[in-house]
Amino acid sequence: MNIVKKVLIKQVVTEKSKEKIYSNFYNHKLRLEQECQQLLFEKRKLQNKSGVSKHDIEERFQQEINNRKEKIKLIDFKIEQLETLEIGSEIVETEVEALVEVEVGSNWNDLMENQAIIIKDDVVIRIEK
Repeated sequence: MNIVKKVLIKQVVTEKSKEKIYSNFYNHKLRLEQECQQLLFEKRKLQNKSGVSKHDIEERFQQEINNRKEKIKLIDFKIEQLETLEIGSEIVETEVEALVEVEVGSNWNDLMENQAIIIKDDVVIRIEK
């Protein structure tokens, strides 16, 4: 019988991986800032229409803008943390599911033990069991 188990994917921090992560954070931050600008534009457009509550529009759009600004703050914090990471340290990048074969007589604790795949610059360098 096969079961599904979670396996961590860890990345060894290198100059190349730091630049890639920073680039992803920066691009995400830019998208969020563009969304804020677009929301402001849409808000002004809707407020000029008659028959709509300016207060409701203001409230709804401001909530969406605030949500994005919170995400931007979180990205800024992550960028600060990224700058403090030392080259060679390992960070958890993601989690994947793996199939594990279970047979009568298998040691359950061994099967369910945390496993990790370690990647350095997009190359698997180690599998921890």
